[in-house]
Amino acid sequence: MRAYATNGKPDGTRKVFDKIPERNNIIFNVMIRSYVNKNFHKDAILMYKSMLAFGVTSDHYTLPCILKACSSSNNLRFGIQIHCPAVKKGLDLTLFTGNGLVSMYGKCGVLVDARRVLDEMPYRDIVSWNSMVAAYAQNGKFNDALEVCKEMESLGLKPDPGTMASLSPAVTNTSAKNVEFVKKMFLDMKKEYIVAWNVMIAVFANNSMPSDAIDLYSQMEACGVKPDAITIASVLPACGDLCALSLGKRVHEYVHMKGLCPNLTIENALIDMYAKCGCLQEARKVFDGMKFKDVVSWTSMMSAYGRSGEGHLAIELFSRMQELGIVADSIAFVSILSACSHAGLLLEGQHYYRLMTYNHIKNMPIEPNDRVWGALLSACHVYKNIEIGVVAADRLFQLAPQQSGYYVLLSNIYAKACRWKDVTLVRSIMKERGIKKIPGVSNVELRDQVYTFLAGDRSHPQSVEIYEELDLLLGKMKEVGYVPKTDTTLHDVEEEDKENHLVVHSEKLAIVFAIINSEPGMQIRVTKNLRVCEDCHVAIKFISKIMDREIIVRDTNRYHHFVNGICSCGDYW
Repeated sequence: MRAYATNGKPDGTRKVFDKIPERNNIIFNVMIRSYVNKNFHKDAILMYKSMLAFGVTSDHYTLPCILKACSSSNNLRFGIQIHCPAVKKGLDLTLFTGNGLVSMYGKCGVLVDARRVLDEMPYRDIVSWNSMVAAYAQNGKFNDALEVCKEMESLGLKPDPGTMASLSPAVTNTSAKNVEFVKKMFLDMKKEYIVAWNVMIAVFANNSMPSDAIDLYSQMEACGVKPDAITIASVLPACGDLCALSLGKRVHEYVHMKGLCPNLTIENALIDMYAKCGCLQEARKVFDGMKFKDVVSWTSMMSAYGRSGEGHLAIELFSRMQELGIVADSIAFVSILSACSHAGLLLEGQHYYRLMTYNHIKNMPIEPNDRVWGALLSACHVYKNIEIGVVAADRLFQLAPQQSGYYVLLSNIYAKACRWKDVTLVRSIMKERGIKKIPGVSNVELRDQVYTFLAGDRSHPQSVEIYEELDLLLGKMKEVGYVPKTDTTLHDVEEEDKENHLVVHSEKLAIVFAIINSEPGMQIRVTKNLRVCEDCHVAIKFISKIMDREIIVRDTNRYHHFVNGICSCGDYW
């Protein structure tokens, strides 16, 4: 029986089992383990029931196997039934059964019982703690999982690659302090463990630290550790966030070379990466080449078209998706409505809204959240509607009192109307509440490296050259009709001071840096952490025409493709 079981042949194990007239718990244990090892969990549970019916007593070898079958089949009810006799016999206090109970309760989502079993175990090993880490991680409780890791360390137990593997299902947004703790865990481990690299890259990528994720990926390559599909799926979003197209293309080449596709997760990540880099043709090529597409694939491509102002192409895709019988979820509807918004397709947007209401909301009245009020406030900024803007802002300050962007929007609405006292009032409220405006940051890729600029940045070694070139460019722009848009600057000051404030915005510095350091005619890609201001939008149109450059800018709202003095958004953003 053991020979057949070891070779992964439960049918052979069963034939021998059936010929044995007198069966003890060793015979049953081998049969149960043979089923469990081949993922025949229901057969393993039935065999356990036969064992009890046969009058054979289970032991500390039986229960961990059955608990594993319950875990893998999400059979909480039978797992609880196993727990009862385990307690009666005192087997729940043994290491392997205790570990099995922690894992079973964790995988079934009963975290309180999982923790109680762990706390009651007289002896715990690294597997016990890793099972608890996995229990929290598998249920999306990343911070709780990390607290268990910290508890392990306080008891003198060092987290191992198994701990990292346990964390991986729930790598998500967390505090900077927790990111540093995971980093310390990673640095304490041997660098050949791929799972440790994967978790660390994912932690960086999911916590708005794309530069760190990309740097770590480069270190991984330098150490000779070969990326796997999980690595690729984690680093591609970081490439997209930074517009690191060169690295993204290199990763794509690696995917081809290693034959990692078809892989839905990787292909969706490739679409997203190319879309974020403004490469719609490459994104569409990946999309068209997919053997299997899920709703995420369609939504990613629609979103890419929508944010680039190609609303009609997004609508085409949505129609095709419906024809193929793929049911649109809420995210798909948001994407198509956003596409209509960015392209000014009012009638089409109304059509999809009615369709969404009919299919999903069923006319149920809902309380508007801060995103709804935020969209209204943004519209008031565009159309200079102070009255409605104040109402929207008032609701937003109640729903999202710490969101600085809404205060800035209201301040800009007042500034457009030259209501400087109200601008000062909004700024005073921000100061009283400890709310600071997020500084503008722009990234630009040049020769496989990403460079970052802040508004008014003079830290770059080429700052003198950048500002000299910017000054010359500003003169050329004014000669052909550029007039700075000073009506949204936040202070009642002289026009010259307003212009100086606008000139040093981070995207302008990033673009001029790229112009200085690249060949004529080379495409420039910039990402910004805030919405592009009206003046920068006008200025970049002039720059694209004067310098004969295609400039792609991705802000928090959409993509802007500037070519020959025209933006793909049609000045509608």
